[in-house]
Amino acid sequence: MNRSLPVIVGIDNGGTTNNVTVLDDDGRFLVDRLIESPSRVREGPEPALDALTGAFHSVLLATGLEPAAVVGVGLDTPGPASADGVISIKGSTNFEHPGWQGFDIRGALSDRLGLPVTYLNDGNAAALYAHRAYLGAQGAERSSVSVVVGTGLGGGLVQAGQVISGTAGMAGELGHVRLAMDGLLEDGQPVPVCGCGNTGDAESIASLTGIRQNLLPYWLSRHPGHPLRGLPIDEAARQVRDYGERGDVMALRVFEQQATAIGRLFTVIANVTDPDVYLLGGGVVETDPRFRDWFLARVREHTALRAEQAAVARFALTPDRDMAGARGAALAARAATNRT
Repeated sequence: MNRSLPVIVGIDNGGTTNNVTVLDDDGRFLVDRLIESPSRVREGPEPALDALTGAFHSVLLATGLEPAAVVGVGLDTPGPASADGVISIKGSTNFEHPGWQGFDIRGALSDRLGLPVTYLNDGNAAALYAHRAYLGAQGAERSSVSVVVGTGLGGGLVQAGQVISGTAGMAGELGHVRLAMDGLLEDGQPVPVCGCGNTGDAESIASLTGIRQNLLPYWLSRHPGHPLRGLPIDEAARQVRDYGERGDVMALRVFEQQATAIGRLFTVIANVTDPDVYLLGGGVVETDPRFRDWFLARVREHTALRAEQAAVARFALTPDRDMAGARGAALAARAATNRT
């Protein structure tokens, strides 16, 4: 392989890790595994930019490429952020450090690397890759919605093969859509609060943060003898998925509520864009196949489609789930450099 071919580097920036990939001029991804490193976003912009720069060089080292081969970079981050990569002035679940408020992360990384950087919201990046990978040649005529469950809840809408980004670049912020809570919460269960300040939005339930801050404290209060009760809440939240895979009653109630929330979110989207495909990705489906299939089935059960929609709609898991964000960011950068 010619290691001097023009390439695009894709960087998926998350709340805990950066994941990187390389896309060559022929449209081939040169990385078939996770190349991860700490993102350091909770430390503020400068440490996070150091980490992004390090991630960029790590993927070049892994693929034997020289920096001169790179013609552009695709970056995605959690939102909310503008279409140009300026973090919301309110910050977000992952960007709580005050230095992030109104920070131009795309421009700052471009200055660091001396390269053009194309920006996408992480949910939009994953949605773009999932759409193209799942639909293939049909992608240019089809539509999809993607939900990505992680530290927060990302999402994206794709119509006729193009990400719907909106005027301010904040379309597809599905995690911050407010949902009806009746029948989702137990009697006496507090209405969940999101890091963005909303109450009862999708991210406040269907995310690791939602588990840690809202769902698990309530359910542990109902199950005082549960093994997770004695652990720090951060550690308990990380372990609850393992209990769900083993069929633990309390853990399954947590994930039932998450699946219900995602189903209700998909119901909203069904009445707005009526997509061909409903795609689900993120840590909640990086699990034992039986649990993963159970969770997707519960999401579908709680998605209220009209008979005409149900007859043609498809539900699926995001292809290459753990690499979808970086790959989608690279695809967007490739299009921006007119190399498609």
